[in-house]
Amino acid sequence: MKKILALLAISLTSLLVGCSDNSVPQEGQQYQQLPVNLATYRLPQVTEVFSLNCGHCRKMESVLPQLEELTNQSIGKIHVTFNESAQIGAMIYYAAEMQLGKKPDHDMMSELFAAVQMGDGSTLSDKKLAIDEAFHSRTLVSPYEFNEEQQAQLFKAMQLAQEITEKGQINSVPTFVVNGKYMILTSGHQDVEGIANTINYLINQP
Repeated sequence: MKKILALLAISLTSLLVGCSDNSVPQEGQQYQQLPVNLATYRLPQVTEVFSLNCGHCRKMESVLPQLEELTNQSIGKIHVTFNESAQIGAMIYYAAEMQLGKKPDHDMMSELFAAVQMGDGSTLSDKKLAIDEAFHSRTLVSPYEFNEEQQAQLFKAMQLAQEITEKGQINSVPTFVVNGKYMILTSGHQDVEGIANTINYLINQP
């Protein structure tokens, strides 16, 4: 009888320990440290790294308001420049950000995602028209209409984004950088609540 009770006690202890461990995000599973500290770039405490061309990023955009509420953070944005299509997406995103003086709101981001990821059968002209409309409806200049000075400013913004992602060795999106030191592994989470839990944990790390 004593042996059975001892085994039950051990089992219960291991279950409790397991539950406790699982509630704390684990490095290598839910997040990892970046190879360099990106805090020198004065990033927002939580910054999303994304691409307008990425389907998963488009889905993430739909839950960002909830994530901001769960973390009590205004999440910043950095657009990657991995390849030619990502560079075009970055051009469109930073054209909006530099004119607004801040990240575009959720409605504009949704329109830009929809324009860039327009379905089969759409032409380049169709996409350009949708992008132009997203800018013109907000009295902004479309990136396709930029003068040389605006193009130079846009190029600098894209260069900075490329420098940040290269130094941080960020090779997949969407992800989040926290405190300039940690990168969220979104594949290690089942839902937005889990991502928020990891972000909140990392915000309080040194």
